[in-house]
Amino acid sequence: MSVIESVWRGVTYRGGVGMWAWLLHRLAGLGIVLFLILHILDIFLTAFGPDVFEKLLFIYHSVLFRPLIVLLVFGVTYHALNGLRLILIDFWPGVMTKCHKSAWYVVVAISVIVTLANIVVMI
Repeated sequence: MSVIESVWRGVTYRGGVGMWAWLLHRLAGLGIVLFLILHILDIFLTAFGPDVFEKLLFIYHSVLFRPLIVLLVFGVTYHALNGLRLILIDFWPGVMTKCHKSAWYVVVAISVIVTLANIVVMI
């Protein structure tokens, strides 16, 4: 087995829905944490006066930041719904092991619908 195949096997884990659910859950959580850090820093700037804070708000209203807001909405929605799916799997493993893949597809579908609705509102 070559090095590339070995690395690919390590990166892909077992593949399938479980891997993508895990990866998206971690990326969404990381995105939420990064946004919270940015939000805490901009709220901290209010200590230096409202003018400094108002000058920073242009970042949130810029065209370049809007896709990040869309990703944040998807990330928060997905992270919350997938967390509920994981709670259901933990509390009712007998029931949820049969439908965990379809439950993940429902989580992704609802997250996409909420994100698309947010895009419509943003426009």
